[in-house]
Amino acid sequence: MARPQPRGPLGALVWGALDRRPDEVDEEVRAALVTAARTAVASGDLLADDDVQLTLFVLYELHYRGVAGVDDAWEWDADLLRARGVLEAAFEEALRDRVEVPADVAADGRSVADALFALTAPGPGPSVARYVGRRADDDQLHEFLVHRSVYQLKEADPHTWAIPRLAGHAKAALVEIQADEYGGGTPGRMHSELFARTMHGAGLDATFGAYVDRVPAVTLAGVNAMSLFGLHRRLRGAIAGHLAAFEMTSSLPNRLYGDGFRRHGYGTATTEYFDEHVEADAVHEQIAARDLAGGLAEHEPELLPDILFGAAACLYLDDLVGEHVLGAWERGESSLRPAAAAARRAG
Repeated sequence: MARPQPRGPLGALVWGALDRRPDEVDEEVRAALVTAARTAVASGDLLADDDVQLTLFVLYELHYRGVAGVDDAWEWDADLLRARGVLEAAFEEALRDRVEVPADVAADGRSVADALFALTAPGPGPSVARYVGRRADDDQLHEFLVHRSVYQLKEADPHTWAIPRLAGHAKAALVEIQADEYGGGTPGRMHSELFARTMHGAGLDATFGAYVDRVPAVTLAGVNAMSLFGLHRRLRGAIAGHLAAFEMTSSLPNRLYGDGFRRHGYGTATTEYFDEHVEADAVHEQIAARDLAGGLAEHEPELLPDILFGAAACLYLDDLVGEHVLGAWERGESSLRPAAAAARRAG
């Protein structure tokens, strides 16, 4: 991923360190990383804090495909991990303070699935999917893709961290879902590749991270939560619950997304990604609710609160992005950061 522009003093300090090899950074700078992280998390609303969320996003990317110009040795640098830990602890605390988790759910597969289906049932209020399907203009369709690209161009990777941490029915269910996400072994059928074709069809840059500078903190927070849950074994219940909610709220919205693009004359090469998810996720939601989340709760009942927390956090963060996007569009404004709005299309 190309390195984005820092959005505050924390990012500027971290970027400065990442410009060098770990063995070239002196102790004063290393100590300053942790101090700056502590200062940043005390600044206000972490979920809307551009400096915190972008810095977390870049630090997490060191565990995926890396960042251009950054030495791979930084991935496991103790001081950088210590600074990231400060950000993560505050981020997790903010989520747990805000997210409402269903209570009195029994740790058996049927009860967990029933709770998740109730939690993810579509509401009657406004939604990005309905807006895209019925009202969005062409510029808004492009903005929608820019927001989604930060995750969809590496779709499935954050949830895959959970595979070696699960066992039995839950593990088998997760592998079944992920195998579909990765195209069943066919590179051109990987869902990230299908989304790249959607980006190309809309005239957008399909390079991963091309639009990170353009999306707001709340969009990054939704992706960061996946990495937080996926990278920590103690949060394996949360990443399983997150994936369950993610799959259970995908089929109908993707039908509407596809309709929105067809409404503007886009062909099957652009809508294939959405159409694929209408069918695939109708199956995945059953596997995710009953076998993944339900199976994990039966195998490790102590993880039930985190399973439900992960699902609720997924929905909460998705709602935050939806409120931001719809609020901007209803006001006749761009939902992207100001610098991006003038150049949201590639080239």
